[in-house]
Amino acid sequence: MTGTATRIMKRVRVRGRGKWVFGATDFLDIGKRPAVDQALSRLAKKGGLRRIGPGLYDRPRISRVLNGPARADMDAVIAAIARRDNVRIVRDGAAAANQLGLTNAVPAKAGYLTDGPSRVITVDGRTIRLRHAGPRVMSWAHRPAGPVVQALRWLGKDNLKDTGIVTTLASRLPDVVKKDIVRHRRYLPGWVADLTRDLETPENPAECPAECPAE
Repeated sequence: MTGTATRIMKRVRVRGRGKWVFGATDFLDIGKRPAVDQALSRLAKKGGLRRIGPGLYDRPRISRVLNGPARADMDAVIAAIARRDNVRIVRDGAAAANQLGLTNAVPAKAGYLTDGPSRVITVDGRTIRLRHAGPRVMSWAHRPAGPVVQALRWLGKDNLKDTGIVTTLASRLPDVVKKDIVRHRRYLPGWVADLTRDLETPENPAECPAECPAE
């Protein structure tokens, strides 16, 4: 094994099986791009790593149920794509609403929003749909309330008339998420902002600090 490959495997092992998806850009401090690409390719051919998509690899967890390698962790896949392509990626509204228990609908394909180009990617046999979203939507990326905002946008104005949604959010959301929504309410569509008034409490005042998303 070359020096580059040895150092790559050392870093991968530290992360543990099934917990990290990576590509060449994660090892450019170890060697130049051609050497890193070659090392990853050789490691995958020898079975030390698994190639799960264009330029993406992992060290899979072994599943007793499957009696073989388990599927790659989807969150780790998305994080790897975002690092590789230098973009932000978040779950789309349908996936966020399902995760929050606001809908029983399960998307047929994994859908995500990104500030990069729209495209469809196949990784580890799964189809990932990336849809470009503008700055106003992506300004919520990686904020505590980001998934909730995406879910409410997806549900739409008519569905938000259901008071059960407010009850569900009020009972399930951590205070840090409620506070994030209330404090940044001015950057939401009016019909979403109106709903968030029911989340406002003396502990979650409608204030907007300096780190508010840009309009």
